[in-house]
Order: sequence, then structure tokens, then C-alpha cells
Amino acid sequence: MRALEPWHFLILVLVVLVLFGGKRLPDAARGLGRSLRIFKSEVKQMQDETPRPANRPAEPLEGRVVEEHRVVEEHRATTPGETPRRDV
Repeated sequence: MRALEPWHFLILVLVVLVLFGGKRLPDAARGLGRSLRIFKSEVKQMQDETPRPANRPAEPLEGRVVEEHRVVEEHRATTPGETPRRDV
């Protein structure tokens, strides 16, 4: 005996028609199709972003390390009548 016979599919289709109705099935199928398209495009985008290993080993970098320090002034927002203060 096979697991699923043709009359099983017929019963399944009838149950789906009874549960969802003829008017809602096209909308449900359309939404499912859109979801699958979005899912496939996201999977493809993730595969494109995955870094591929280089064919040859990376060469060591030579040179000196330069650190750059910048002073950034932060200004605190004030309300009307309040004098701005600088935190040192």
C-alpha cells in the first residue's frame, strides 16, 4: 500500500476549499508566491554577501601603525534661559 493515493489529494483539496472558500484561495496563493519570491531573493543576497576565501594566502603587511587622535567637542542641549556649560 502506498502512503498517498490520488483520492487522498482529492480529500485534501476539498478540505482546503471548505476551510478557506473559493474567494480567499487566490489571495492566499498570491501571498504565498510573494513570500517565496522574497525569501529566495534574500537567500540569494546572503549568498552574494558571503566572503569567498582567497586563492592564495595573504601577504603580511609591512609599515608603521599611525594612530590619529581627534578632539571632538560635545555641546549639551540647553533650555531657554540656561547657560551652556562645557564639561572638561
